[in-house]
Amino acid sequence: MPGKSALLVSEFGEGTPLFPCDVSSDVEISAFFEKVHGETNQLDLMLHSVAYAPKEALEGEFVNTSREAFRTALDISAYSLVALAREAAPMMVNGGSIVAMTYYGAEKVVPHYNVMGVAKASLEASTRYLAYDLGPKKIRVNCISAGPVNTLAARGISGFMQMLKHYQERAPLKRSCEPSELGTTGVFLASDGAAAITGQVIYVDGGYQIIGM
Repeated sequence: MPGKSALLVSEFGEGTPLFPCDVSSDVEISAFFEKVHGETNQLDLMLHSVAYAPKEALEGEFVNTSREAFRTALDISAYSLVALAREAAPMMVNGGSIVAMTYYGAEKVVPHYNVMGVAKASLEASTRYLAYDLGPKKIRVNCISAGPVNTLAARGISGFMQMLKHYQERAPLKRSCEPSELGTTGVFLASDGAAAITGQVIYVDGGYQIIGM
């Protein structure tokens, strides 16, 4: 993972800082933002794109989710947004944008998504409460709900290609989304064009979310 992160960051140019952070630790989050302070005194955008649940919690029935797996999934996948926003907000001196990545499983049942669906639902609710709290500081908080993205990593997930085919058959646009489309949506949410948008979930899924039957 560190190697993949470094490769991604390198696309922003030589010298772009890369700081690791364990989002389950408030101490590490504080240390991370101290390092960010060493690079800049102002933030305009924070992207939250982290989620985790123990593998066994994504297999079998949701009713068998252990207390520890439930706690871990919500801590890393949802509470981390609150903890990071708390540290980021003071650096957004002229306002800013916080964007979190979510998924359809937050509102509808997706087999084997299990506790991650509950965690994403908590993430979306947290987004709304953060939007309310941070709005007076001109900080907007939104979610992007992405459809399945056909990447090499995703193709390694059991049943992914069947899920992608289902989206392609059911979505009004007959497809899901591309990574670049998620990126441009994030850029839009960070721009002045989205100055009046906060507390919302923006669906980038070919229209799949609107389908009832």
